[in-house]
Amino acid sequence: MQEPTFLILSALAAEPLHGYGVMQSVAELSDGDVRLRAGTLYGALDRLAEQGLIEIDREDAVDGRLRRYYRLTDGGAAALATQADRLRRRAAAAERQLGRRGTPRIAGGAA
Repeated sequence: MQEPTFLILSALAAEPLHGYGVMQSVAELSDGDVRLRAGTLYGALDRLAEQGLIEIDREDAVDGRLRRYYRLTDGGAAALATQADRLRRRAAAAERQLGRRGTPRIAGGAA
């Protein structure tokens, strides 16, 4: 799973969000490292919906424009949990390797 996909699913884990809300949440979750453009985001949302990982929660009309809210499906939550576990194991393995090298750990987990 690519990082933007992981972050989009993470953004939708707590509550349904509309596209701009997903963009803001992804930026926040990544400490500003990942900033999705609208075209990239909506393409990813369409792909994730086709895969059954997310679905449309509702649509509201705001200022004459349709605002679509997306939510994580049970399958999406399972995929996100699996990926989070995989990343945790990979991070632990990296820390073990760094420990063998004698690299001191910095607070917050960065070396």
